[in-house]
Amino acid sequence: MSASPSSEDLKPIPKRRPVRVGGLALALLSFQTIGIIYSDIGTSPLYVLNGIWSTSGPVPPKEDVIGAISAIVWSLTLLPLCKYVFICLHFGTHEGEGGTFALYQGIYPPRFFETTPTHGSLMIGRRRPKDVRPPMIFRWPTLIWSLLGTSLTMADGVLTAAVSVTSAVGGIAVAKPSVANDVVPISIAFLVVLFLSQPLGTSRLSFAFAPITFVWLLLLATTGIYNTTKFPGIFRAFDPSRAIMYFVRTKNYDTLSGVLLAITGCEASSLNSFVFVQISFGSYVYPSLVLAYLGQGARLIVDGADVLPNVFYLTIPGKHNGPLFWVLYVFAILATLIASQAMITATFSLTQQLVNMRSLPPLRMVHTSDKVQGQIYMPVINWILMTATIVIVAAFNNATQLTNAYGFAVATVMFTTSVLISVQIRYVKQLPLIVGILFLLFFGFLDGLFWGASLKKVPAGAWVPLTLGCVLLILMTFWTWAKGLEDQFDRKSRRQLDGIIVPEGAGAPFVESEKQGENEIVQSSDADVNTTMYYVTPSLPGSAGEVEDRRALTRLPIFAIFHGVSHELGVPPSFTGFLRQWPSLPRFGVFLTVFVLPVAHVEDADRYVVGRIDSLPGFYGVAQYLGFRDTPEVHVNEIVTKISELETRIGPDSAQRIVSLLADQSRRPTHVIPHYAVRSKGLNVGRMTPVVNYIRRVLIEEIYARLSMMFPESEGWVASPDEIVHIGVTATI
Repeated sequence: MSASPSSEDLKPIPKRRPVRVGGLALALLSFQTIGIIYSDIGTSPLYVLNGIWSTSGPVPPKEDVIGAISAIVWSLTLLPLCKYVFICLHFGTHEGEGGTFALYQGIYPPRFFETTPTHGSLMIGRRRPKDVRPPMIFRWPTLIWSLLGTSLTMADGVLTAAVSVTSAVGGIAVAKPSVANDVVPISIAFLVVLFLSQPLGTSRLSFAFAPITFVWLLLLATTGIYNTTKFPGIFRAFDPSRAIMYFVRTKNYDTLSGVLLAITGCEASSLNSFVFVQISFGSYVYPSLVLAYLGQGARLIVDGADVLPNVFYLTIPGKHNGPLFWVLYVFAILATLIASQAMITATFSLTQQLVNMRSLPPLRMVHTSDKVQGQIYMPVINWILMTATIVIVAAFNNATQLTNAYGFAVATVMFTTSVLISVQIRYVKQLPLIVGILFLLFFGFLDGLFWGASLKKVPAGAWVPLTLGCVLLILMTFWTWAKGLEDQFDRKSRRQLDGIIVPEGAGAPFVESEKQGENEIVQSSDADVNTTMYYVTPSLPGSAGEVEDRRALTRLPIFAIFHGVSHELGVPPSFTGFLRQWPSLPRFGVFLTVFVLPVAHVEDADRYVVGRIDSLPGFYGVAQYLGFRDTPEVHVNEIVTKISELETRIGPDSAQRIVSLLADQSRRPTHVIPHYAVRSKGLNVGRMTPVVNYIRRVLIEEIYARLSMMFPESEGWVASPDEIVHIGVTATI
């Protein structure tokens, strides 16, 4: 049951917006962004040029080097800078969050969102009646499309750590050739330490991420400037015709897959839509990377075969075993570890988002910081990432083979984002259709070029992230479908209070009225807590006439929270199941409905909305609002506080006794949760009925039912298991 307070109980709530600061605070946030968001793309110079020209291949001619560097420079300009930083960052939520799944939530927000009683909180553009809305027939295709981008983002994250750390560690072979065969074991050792440290959290180390990445980019820029003095003609790479003529002359389209490595990590900027993200990239990260690539290209033209075996480390000014070499080597390892940490943290956050939106099974989450809510640790995800990363590093054996597998997923995510942005331009920003089409034609064409080039890398290793992404996509699509069927059953099986509970001496049912658009039941009755209530069951089999069985309900001295998953009128199945198995009523009861909104976080003031159910004394309807990155905890103290405030406003004279009793009984709350024993519903689809029903039965009864038992809804809660009561409900879905 979704109950809402009357309008007089609602307080105006300030709208949530992206962080808006200026002056020194803006500069500080821009500085911090460098380490959090751009550590991945900042480590690309370690391996890009060797991803274009193999270490064992011939030395490229001067014009080819200028053309390839031009392709890198203009790829950085058009995609990370223009597309992501200056366009995509305007398509996040109001509080500055983005990503493919958030883009989908903006296109198809949950219908309850548009009438949520927390009037000020929450979304990318609350829609007006005259707004153009996307056709519902495209909802599932759009969902699968967004899940494709999300799954490939998570899959490519495995390669991020493998490629960057191995490339950084590989530099030791330049100064110490005798340890060249130990690069893989050393890389694995670094990765094992990184993943084993995740349960400790990163709050104590994260303050150093930005300074380390800042110094790393500064070193890239200064060495790049020095190297360009060896061949100033490299600045001809700013002429885009050089890139075009390079591909026309060589007809080597595959080289574009190496250029793609220069922009891996640019999609991370779309996960945040803050102005300081734009400042940090445009004013510091972008010029540092451009200078680094120009310098590497200049040295490759001048020194040729001497630097081709490892372009990054062999173009460091000075001796190969000199002080500057070791400084860059240390910062390269630190920067790649930061990039890997950012990937791990992003994967935790993305998984939490998918769990909250019911597209992944509930997984255990551990908070690693008492001050910052978003810092979480997910054990299952951490061990899966560690195992996959180590296996990939060991299997591919060197950085060159790893780069062959890298980039395909990024290219696919970039194209996925372009399609979703073009749809948002029309249906969320309400701009003319031609604007979205032009955006898709231009940036979709660029993304398609990279995707086509990286597609040829599938046999060489890109099949790894593709396979991982497809497995994740199938899992997420299946779980979303099955959960949707279960939620639909929950919605349809809800019953109204006057159909199951009546007070003693009641000659007429409760008076009910439905407020249009607010999912609210307003009931009137003179019943109080001392009135005997009766549980009404349907007619007994074989009874003459319509005789109902009424069972008196005793009051239990407990505070019970009845959980439901749908947002429809009526009490949840957990409550009717409770009455059926234990014909009694808690002294205090809460019908809790959780709403996950398409924003990252919901403020504490917006989190709970409480309404009193006058027809059932001691019971309240509570709506809990969560952002997709909020942890699904039930804060009993906040609920009790809201109830106490409501009772004090409604009846100041009697509130003191109720509040005192409420505080006493809520110390040990009881969470009543429905446990669905799912059964597949038979469908009639003509000749294919037996096949369809068999497949459906296997998916629902054999796979989903077992998975839902392994990953119960209460998995991510802080509530102790001894506070949870599971009520069995047979659900035919």
